[in-house]
Amino acid sequence: MHTEATRTTDRTGLRRFLGVPFRAQTYRNLAFLLLAFPLGLTYFVSVTVGLSVGAGLALTLVGVPLVLVTLLAVSYVGRFEVALTTWLLDVEMDAPAPVEPASTADLTSLDGLATAAGRLVGSATTWTSLVYVVLKFVYGVIAFTALVTAVAVIGTLLSMPVLYDTTNVVYTLGPYPVDSLEDALVGGLLGLVLTFVALHLLNGLARLGGLLADVLLAPDAATATEEND
Repeated sequence: MHTEATRTTDRTGLRRFLGVPFRAQTYRNLAFLLLAFPLGLTYFVSVTVGLSVGAGLALTLVGVPLVLVTLLAVSYVGRFEVALTTWLLDVEMDAPAPVEPASTADLTSLDGLATAAGRLVGSATTWTSLVYVVLKFVYGVIAFTALVTAVAVIGTLLSMPVLYDTTNVVYTLGPYPVDSLEDALVGGLLGLVLTFVALHLLNGLARLGGLLADVLLAPDAATATEEND
């Protein structure tokens, strides 16, 4: 027996399911997913090259500074990612403060440079940002794969009613060839349903990316701020 509260809940759930393509947040989530792969690839390649070359030249005057510059860049990547996540996913996050010397005068002496380097290497923010950079690449690959797969499958299904009888175009639904309008309409309807399902799944994947940033970047903001005081 359905109560009024149950029916209201069912209607709310149905509206949420059917309303997903009409919400602006859905398209901000998709933008977040689209950016994940190129950003993740750029971060990963830059950091890998910086750290590996710096480590290889560690016995020279160039190696250690290159490693430190790479780690400093990683801390700024963390701030950028928090800003991007906050903007696109509409979540509240505190950006980690960049690890910097107390003043530019600290960099005029070897002791000052050593102190600044120690604070950079000893900051938890530096290392959580580095972990995030690596995981962002993995997340970007997953996001890109999910987007391409969704577009390919749904696009194929939605195009069936229009192109099923086009010369040299062959559609199948599983093992069954699509050779009639009725079959093509079934494929188109399936594509329409999958559109709603895929958008909900991609929204969830975008929220997972926001959670990743929140866990690895935001909690260290207070610690980094205290270290900079």
